[in-house]
Amino acid sequence: MIRAILLILIAIPLLGTGYFFFLGNQSQGGSSPGLVDGKLSPCPSSPNCLSSEDGTPDSHKTDPLPLEFWPSIVDSLNASERTFEIVTVEDTYIAVTEKSAFFGFVDDLEFRLAEDVVHIRSASRVGYGDQGANAARVEAVQAMVE
Repeated sequence: MIRAILLILIAIPLLGTGYFFFLGNQSQGGSSPGLVDGKLSPCPSSPNCLSSEDGTPDSHKTDPLPLEFWPSIVDSLNASERTFEIVTVEDTYIAVTEKSAFFGFVDDLEFRLAEDVVHIRSASRVGYGDQGANAARVEAVQAMVE
């Protein structure tokens, strides 16, 4: 009986950890959602996404960046201590990824140049929650502006 309990106590954390490694691996095969009808893709209903685009529900809403930040986004991200990887740079759109250190989760960070602001979207590719990772990422980028 004790042997069965010990086996269960060892197996559950191992299975949980294995599942997170599996999800991390799954996220590496995706790509940034890109623009939809000229705007950043809407956030899903899960709480692992933030966006400054108009029409974003309050639960997913963040502030846009000032227009003046657009020319320096790539240089600012490259100079950051975070592990940003620039994926796409176009005239009005920039896609970036960031990979978590332990499980290897890949999250997307996107920017869209609008007439008067720079819209930002940060989202997890897999899973439901994000332990505040997207909010921290957006705050880090907003701090680059200051």
